[in-house]
Amino acid sequence: RSGEVTQLNKIDDWTKEDVHQWLINVVKIPQNYAAILYNEDVSGACLLSFDKKDLIDLGWKHGPAVQVIKKVSECISRDLFNRTLSARQNSTKATNAKNVRMETKEHLSQSNCSENLLDMSKNIVKRLCKPRPFDEISTTFVYIQNELLPPETGPSNLIDPVHEYKLMANTENASEKDILKKFTEEVFRFTAACMNSRTNGTIHFGVGDKPQYEHGQIIGLELRSPDKYIDEFDKRLEEYFEENTNVAKTCIRPPKFVQVKCPDNINVDKWVIEVDVVPNYFETLEKLFYTVTVKEEVKKKCKTECLFIRSGARTINILADKNPRSVQEKMKKVTDDVKSWALSRKSAEERDSESIGQSSQGQRLKQLITHGRDILENSLQFIVITNKCHVSQLEHLSFLKELKLFVVLDFDPESQKNGTCSYYRKDCMANIHYPRLYNTADNISSIISKLNLFKQTSWVFCNGQVNETEPDMPFSDGEWLKKRATEVSEMISLICKPDIISKEKLVVMFLLHSAVNDISSPITETFCAIYQKLEGDDNMLCICKDLTVFEQWKHVVQTRCKVDITSKCIYELSLNEINCTIQKTREPQTSSVNRYLPSFGSSSVLLTKKDQAQMTVLEILAENECENTEIETIDSFMQFKNKTEEDFYRGGQVKWWNFYLSERPGSIPFIKRDKYEELHNLITPTEGYSSPCIIINLFHHPGCGGTTLAMHVLWNLRRKFRCAVLKNNSAQSSEIAVQVTQLLTYGKEEPSTYTPVLLLVDNWEDVEDLQRCILCAAHEKKKQESLIVIILNCERSQFPSESSRKSRIDSVFITNKLSTKEQAFFQMKLKELKGHHEKPETFYAFMIMTKDFSEKYIENLVCNILKDLDVSKREGQLLSFLALLNTYVHGSCMSLSLCEELVGIKNLWKQETLEEKMNPYSTLLISFNVEECGTYQAVRFLHQMIAENCLKVLISKHNLKLSEITTNLLHCNQLYKSGMGKDILIQSILSMLITRQRKEHGDDKDTLFSPLIEEMPLAESKEVLTLATKRFDKNATVPQALARHFYLKEKDFTSALQWAQDARQKEYNSYIADTLGQVYKSHLKFMYETEQKNELTPEELDECLQLAVNATMAFKDSQDLAKKDDQDFLDQPIRKRQKTYNTSGYVGEIDVAMIIFDVLEKIFRTHDGYQWETLLSFLKSSTSLHSFRETDQRTAEFIPKLINHEKFLFSLKPRMKEIFEFFENYFTYLKPRSIERETAEDRNKRKVSEYFKKYVKLFCQSGEEKEMERASQPNLSLGQKLEDYRCYLEEKRANTFAGLLQCLTEKNGSQMELILKKWQFISENSKNCINQVNFILANIVLYCVKPRSPILKRFNELLHLLNVILQEKGTYSECTEAYYLAMLLLWPGKESNMVDTTLSKNICTYVTSTKKSFHRRFSHLFPAKSAIAHFYLGKSKELKRVIHKAKLDQVVDKEKHPNIHQLWQSGAIWREPEVQNLLQRVKGKTENGVIYVHYGGNLRIPVRPVYLGGLRSGCSMEEVSFFLGFTMGGPVAYDIKYTMDL
Repeated sequence: RSGEVTQLNKIDDWTKEDVHQWLINVVKIPQNYAAILYNEDVSGACLLSFDKKDLIDLGWKHGPAVQVIKKVSECISRDLFNRTLSARQNSTKATNAKNVRMETKEHLSQSNCSENLLDMSKNIVKRLCKPRPFDEISTTFVYIQNELLPPETGPSNLIDPVHEYKLMANTENASEKDILKKFTEEVFRFTAACMNSRTNGTIHFGVGDKPQYEHGQIIGLELRSPDKYIDEFDKRLEEYFEENTNVAKTCIRPPKFVQVKCPDNINVDKWVIEVDVVPNYFETLEKLFYTVTVKEEVKKKCKTECLFIRSGARTINILADKNPRSVQEKMKKVTDDVKSWALSRKSAEERDSESIGQSSQGQRLKQLITHGRDILENSLQFIVITNKCHVSQLEHLSFLKELKLFVVLDFDPESQKNGTCSYYRKDCMANIHYPRLYNTADNISSIISKLNLFKQTSWVFCNGQVNETEPDMPFSDGEWLKKRATEVSEMISLICKPDIISKEKLVVMFLLHSAVNDISSPITETFCAIYQKLEGDDNMLCICKDLTVFEQWKHVVQTRCKVDITSKCIYELSLNEINCTIQKTREPQTSSVNRYLPSFGSSSVLLTKKDQAQMTVLEILAENECENTEIETIDSFMQFKNKTEEDFYRGGQVKWWNFYLSERPGSIPFIKRDKYEELHNLITPTEGYSSPCIIINLFHHPGCGGTTLAMHVLWNLRRKFRCAVLKNNSAQSSEIAVQVTQLLTYGKEEPSTYTPVLLLVDNWEDVEDLQRCILCAAHEKKKQESLIVIILNCERSQFPSESSRKSRIDSVFITNKLSTKEQAFFQMKLKELKGHHEKPETFYAFMIMTKDFSEKYIENLVCNILKDLDVSKREGQLLSFLALLNTYVHGSCMSLSLCEELVGIKNLWKQETLEEKMNPYSTLLISFNVEECGTYQAVRFLHQMIAENCLKVLISKHNLKLSEITTNLLHCNQLYKSGMGKDILIQSILSMLITRQRKEHGDDKDTLFSPLIEEMPLAESKEVLTLATKRFDKNATVPQALARHFYLKEKDFTSALQWAQDARQKEYNSYIADTLGQVYKSHLKFMYETEQKNELTPEELDECLQLAVNATMAFKDSQDLAKKDDQDFLDQPIRKRQKTYNTSGYVGEIDVAMIIFDVLEKIFRTHDGYQWETLLSFLKSSTSLHSFRETDQRTAEFIPKLINHEKFLFSLKPRMKEIFEFFENYFTYLKPRSIERETAEDRNKRKVSEYFKKYVKLFCQSGEEKEMERASQPNLSLGQKLEDYRCYLEEKRANTFAGLLQCLTEKNGSQMELILKKWQFISENSKNCINQVNFILANIVLYCVKPRSPILKRFNELLHLLNVILQEKGTYSECTEAYYLAMLLLWPGKESNMVDTTLSKNICTYVTSTKKSFHRRFSHLFPAKSAIAHFYLGKSKELKRVIHKAKLDQVVDKEKHPNIHQLWQSGAIWREPEVQNLLQRVKGKTENGVIYVHYGGNLRIPVRPVYLGGLRSGCSMEEVSFFLGFTMGGPVAYDIKYTMDL
């Protein structure tokens, strides 16, 4: 046997012969299996690497394979424990009290040695474990069945506990009484021995020993009633210890029951019972502790006195010796030993107490979690990695709810059910994610937006969840490494990027509730990935449950990463101590603990932290904002107050605290601007609101206090409205709408008691789209009411008063000029600031306003501060960058960390600040928080006017050029590498280079290029744009701008084409396609204009025609791509723009055609006017140019060039006609969704109208010419006559359905009669559906314009004709106009009994067909435009009940209402008596957001409310009445009133 052990000790050195012999002689397996390994040259080292599968692959059967693998494992375990046991036993040979201290040192040394040995073996045999932490109550601690505890030991340093193991086996036939008696006997025997030996100790029940089990093997006991063990313990203790009972109760701890689990973490309903003994010196002193055992013999009880001590790893009874002399000698020795042991115990306790008192773990925790600062700042972001936490410990994790948890990587699959995640989500918002959600091709900003990072905690289940499908189910460690490790590693690579969180704001916390003892465990792999990504452990903090967990974690990390993690670990503090320490360290809170929202009847509702976190895009203003905050209760409040005031008056964004502080006793009230009352009254009108969702615009100069004014109004209305500020300008309108609706309905059940929302948005141009989305969101939740929300839009403008005057939305404006009254207020405020601040004159933003925005003041200020600036230094370069950006891009900034890097501040634990480094220039700068695409600090100039003057000084005083600063900006690589705010900075730089000014956007002029490029000399601007194409080599807009530069400024069309094609390769959308077309068109136009003085050669004509072909192809691409565009491509990326439809491709194609006609006219009319007319007739009729006979030899050589491009030339007229028809539909059927867009559209209308006049002049004969032709040819053919009539209608823009609708306002009665005659002739002689439809509409239009005209057809005749058309077209065609007429003419009358025709009964079908057909044709325009109602239902019958919009305008009293458009916009038009007398109120019933009009039988006609919020919530089926309008998209309801309210 000993020989076998000797051999096993050298198993790594076995030869293949040794393996063969061992298999046959020891394991006893068949010889043929041993031979297989022998033939495969399997040595001892090879055998250690084998598993069952390897043996089966070699041809072994399952049974022998399992037998060998198990035997190898047992041999290794035995080998390791033999060595461990030997090491332990060497430390306990002597028991003499004089040698206790020496033994202690020896024991500790050898113990460390043996523990190192155990640590080395963990990766080979995973069966060793440590006992429960001594003298601790741990409900989370469990044992794993069959794992091995350390060998039993004798006393060492008296503080480290000795251990004794008892199995309590073979109890199947024993009574419960006998079991309990045996238990108490062993407990008090062991504890008395420890008390006498003065050593701590633990006795374990349920732990095996040889020969049946390995020594220390955890087996567990089946316990029916643990309470009986405790009762028996309490009962017997007094019997055993008698007069020393009280001391024994103090020293001996009650039994503890530790659960035993299987290796796969499954409960097996077994327990280990453990009893600790702690013989404290001041309890035991120098006493001897005798025990009394009672044995029941026949009819009597026998008591036996015992004196137990520990002798090595055994317990012995001194009084058991039968020899009295020997007992006497032993007693004398024990008495002396106990005195010695007692003194040693006292010394050991003192040393232990000192070591505990010297612990610096609390201070280390503060240092690590605050990054070396005094307090835990709110700006710090945390990534937490955690494993399973026991339910009893969850209450000590409340500190997690106070931290800004960016991402939690949870390795507990049950966490959402009963773990950390469940606990956290009770009070805080956390989104459940999996690692794969981070591993997409999306850019960082998209991922942040999609997963709501920074706004809500991302709780990532890194090892799946229980009860999930295979992709997200928990894996074993081995499976995890194969199937999930890559996902987690890639996720870590993303979340640890400096673009996401800068290292100085990041803390990575490992929260380890249980041991991690495998170097390849998921948590270990996660640590390694983070360690690698962050290039070290500077940002790390490891919180370990106890010393055992720490030691194993330290070993694993040191093995894998070769780093000692001790200085980053907390392991001596309990979770409760950690929780309290972190809570105490956090920054004083500046928000109220409980935040309330106003509610019905002056009541309030509590806004919980979790619910507030769900409204990610809104900064909600509570009615008790800033009240009862923690910051007000501490000594540093005055410092906070002064800092808050200083930040605002220096130029920072106003905060709610500024208003609150101005209301404190002794403070001057916040300055009320002159426009305050006007804005306040608009928001709270005495006459009530005209719409369920209203918009108010506040136009203001940049930097004049517009946003501050708006927030001042919100502050004073916070108890009347639920006020909120939109804090994320990149959010989608639909997302904002949902959250606004959530705020509106929060804490409410009855819609009649809703408190309205006042929403402040900043520079949100597409505010009407936001309004529609809010109405839509409220409609989906069935929450519409008389008032839903007021949107207050702060709009920057260079001309606020003009913008306000032109606005059709209620508006107020504020300029950068103060009234006398306002100037007096500012002077008073300045005096107050002088009393509380040292240098209020350095509050430059405030001083600018106090000086009434004096340019001279700003110029002198900047010149004085920058007089010693060295632009060659880093500080000067940073200042020039910020000046350039802040001048040309409002709201631009650079992250604070980037600024620090640019000026050379690099250390993580910063001692030098940017303010100190940039002094004195930092007085012109301010830092502030940015909450888009993450939360970070950024830097900008205090005021845009300061930035502008700074740039002027840099140019004039320091000889810098705009192009030089811009070039430096583009060359600076640090700006473009990963870092916080990188995306927004790049957007700002791109906007500065490419965004043009437009009057419609509030700019002072329209520009061809960005203002920056416009102000540079030609050569420099080209150089800058060329450099920008290299810097932004994947961006399409920069080469697009460069292409425009070449063709507009330099007339270098070759280079322009090259750059336009470069942009096309990078991204092809309608705007890039348009630029490509413009290059060709500009070249064409340039050739024509250059050669106007000279005659074009045939070759030049050929080139012109080819350019026109290329330009037309590009413009057609633009037209097609416009249907797919998401946004205006040239818009500033960081600003929310209105949705538009790009029509430039259509205009460009007309431009090209007109230029070609000018070129041809110049060639052919110059020499022979008749030839020009003949050429036009050929082009008009598409007759082959081969038959064109030139009458002038000078033009003959041009004809072949024309023939080469014959197809293109013949396409010009029909294409122009198609485009004009497109614009007629575009302008007539639909209107812009935004009122502000109507101005821009009016310009396009005028331009298209001018083109049409030229087209008419080319292809439509004048009336005189036609009369002369008819006189000379009285017998014109029918075809020629039809063509003439069509040409006439085309000239009058009455040849299409849309054109005829325009005639309602553009033609008088006589003109319409002539038009109707033409259409009658055409419809009678060319009977196609379109002609018939237009003829019917011409009758309707004539009736509206001249109702008594004698040539009008009777109503029944029109119905008959319409019936024929509808029969031919069916119900699924593209002829929207036919269905529109059916809806208009067949709508049932007030007294209709529906007996007229079967045609009328199909009205529902035609309404549906109208909607579907219109959607198929025009759905791509819906984001930018909505359908127009041209007709309304009147009170009469037949055509008399068709009321057109112009008629309503005519009947309104103009003196009373000079601004008729305002009546339409506000909805007040429907309250005018004259309008009500004309129109018929239709009755219907609401059903699920739609109104149905019921006529006779089962006829139900659906009608859409023109406002999505026009119907009440609750899906109640109510009777309503309304005015009916007819759009090409179907019938719509105006002025909806509920019958029960009338």
